[in-house]
Amino acid sequence: MWKEFKGFISNDNIITMATGIIMGSAFTAIVNSLVDDIFMPIIVAFTGQADVSGLAAKIGGTTLNYGLFLQAIINFILVAFFLYITLKALEKVQKKRIVAPDPEPVGPTEVELLQEILSEIKTNNSL
Repeated sequence: MWKEFKGFISNDNIITMATGIIMGSAFTAIVNSLVDDIFMPIIVAFTGQADVSGLAAKIGGTTLNYGLFLQAIINFILVAFFLYITLKALEKVQKKRIVAPDPEPVGPTEVELLQEILSEIKTNNSL
């Protein structure tokens, strides 16, 4: 059982997955900082208030904190939107890199070589 566990832990898929989780966590911190520290202040400058987390309603003896829910929705939409924009920009850069024109081939093409070989065979057979 120990040998199987050791093999499971040292499996390349586990290491790849752990790396992806760590990178995702780091990227989440970057995106959250982008939204909280750059875009939210811009929105506050235009709207006057972007934090609705303090909104609440009293129902009997219970407080309904619907502002926290609304703030979570706003944050999600902002994070999703800016992540979408970032990924579209990266996709555009990748396409430019992938679609780069191939250099002009030097010498004859494969078809030209085959035609030349066929011509040689026909010439040799006619002698």
